[in-house]
Amino acid sequence: MSTIHFFDANKSSSGSLGNLEKTINLQHLLEIPLGSRDPKWVADFLDNIDECNLQLAEPEVAVANDSFAYMNARTVDPETNFKAFVIRNELDRILSNGFGLVINAHKDQPDWIFSHGDLLNLKLRNEFYTDDSAFSEHGKDFVLPKDEKVLVGQPSEEILPAQTRTHMREFLAYSGLNNGKVMLIARNYEDDNTMTQDLIFNITPKMFATQDAYVQVMNTLSWFLPRHYSIAGVDELSVESGFEQI
Repeated sequence: MSTIHFFDANKSSSGSLGNLEKTINLQHLLEIPLGSRDPKWVADFLDNIDECNLQLAEPEVAVANDSFAYMNARTVDPETNFKAFVIRNELDRILSNGFGLVINAHKDQPDWIFSHGDLLNLKLRNEFYTDDSAFSEHGKDFVLPKDEKVLVGQPSEEILPAQTRTHMREFLAYSGLNNGKVMLIARNYEDDNTMTQDLIFNITPKMFATQDAYVQVMNTLSWFLPRHYSIAGVDELSVESGFEQI
């Protein structure tokens, strides 16, 4: 675990410390009751949380009810001394370990929970959540029509970094799937000159004892990815080429 720097409220923000103004803004935002947190509150929270000073709670990493591992951060009183944990400064470490991040898990209801994919999106696109993208909006299961023309290739590092591939590959191996493959397909709609893309895995329901087991695996893959990504499972034998090892 890397060094977590000591924060003194009497010192200005510098180096690897967070933004004091944003730390204070966050404190004010969290005084607002959960039921009164509207879309503006959400936008303000997301604008401040990535650079403010937090601290790690005990335990520093916890497995939540969803079975995913999260770093456990909490807000602090800016008028006291504490060891600062700043999401921006620790982002690479969080991602390298395959974690998500929870804010104030000690409360009856945490103030926020970031999936691994939310944090990955911050790394790739400088925002936790992306509204507009080239990814399509269909569900996880679809069949490629045989007469449909699509572009097939491998997702770039900017879409699926090698580190993320490793996390997903290790998860699939843990789940008994040692031959996980992926490809990126793009469809061009000539009527409105738009293009959509999807991440496709060679994972289908017939590979599992139950539909629930399949859904759980696909949901876990989604947890590692930004929320605007669309993913689907397709039988590897139904496509001529494109799949490569994750």
